[in-house]
Amino acid sequence: MSEVTGKPCIICVAITGSLPTKADNPAVPITIAEQVESTQEAFEAGATIAHCHVRDDEGKPTSDPERFARLKEGIEANCPGMIVQMSTGGRSGAGTTRGGMLPLRPPMASLSVGSNNFPTRVYENPPDLVDWLASEMLTYGVKPEIEAFDLSHIYHAKLMADRGQLKGTPYVQFVMGVKNAMPAEKRVFDFYVETVKHLFGEDAPWCAAGVGRHQLELNSWAAAAGGHLRTGLEDNIRINKTTLAPSNAALVELAVKEAEKVERPIATAAQAREILGLSAV
Repeated sequence: MSEVTGKPCIICVAITGSLPTKADNPAVPITIAEQVESTQEAFEAGATIAHCHVRDDEGKPTSDPERFARLKEGIEANCPGMIVQMSTGGRSGAGTTRGGMLPLRPPMASLSVGSNNFPTRVYENPPDLVDWLASEMLTYGVKPEIEAFDLSHIYHAKLMADRGQLKGTPYVQFVMGVKNAMPAEKRVFDFYVETVKHLFGEDAPWCAAGVGRHQLELNSWAAAAGGHLRTGLEDNIRINKTTLAPSNAALVELAVKEAEKVERPIATAAQAREILGLSAV
């Protein structure tokens, strides 16, 4: 029996993102109604966190608080207890517009604490904006998920926590496999896990996300190492090299199997909230 046997595993489903379109995969949910339906299917398959982006009428990414409000309402009505995690990412807006949805008081929101290169652009997260987003999250009781695209981002999260800019133990997610950023290599992954435990304690919860073909690989590594899993059409539109994923739920089902391989039960919504230090519903 391994040390992770029996440890509940949280599955986060990133339902839409900013980049995938229906031309890429018809299953990508774009409208609020599609997103709610897709999230409900993923919830029933085992996901207990919904990582949310919204799109405008043309299908382009936006940070429109009204659309986020409708999505939050729909998920809460159809997925009892599910954790709504809103994106404050840079593809959906500029400057403080990126945090315009935080007054909605979602249980969680993503927080990128440093900049890095993407394939065709710089993903800018200037210090003053990062500090402002963190302050808004404290004000509205939103727990940040630290999106770590680089080792320095984990260390900066520790600095922010020590300064009191983050409440409680930071929840760090490694994002691996983005070209020009953190590679999806096992030795790198192992070092990141070790770093989180060194900085935040052996029992600190963490998550890993693999982009594209690395998604299932990261699900497997994280499940075996005692972390939590992220899947979904935002990061990967395929079941395998030749087959498009028919739904977010189908990707969640693959993540569930990886957890089951190492005898980890899938966390319920209530267990996920307890693990992450969130209030019960």
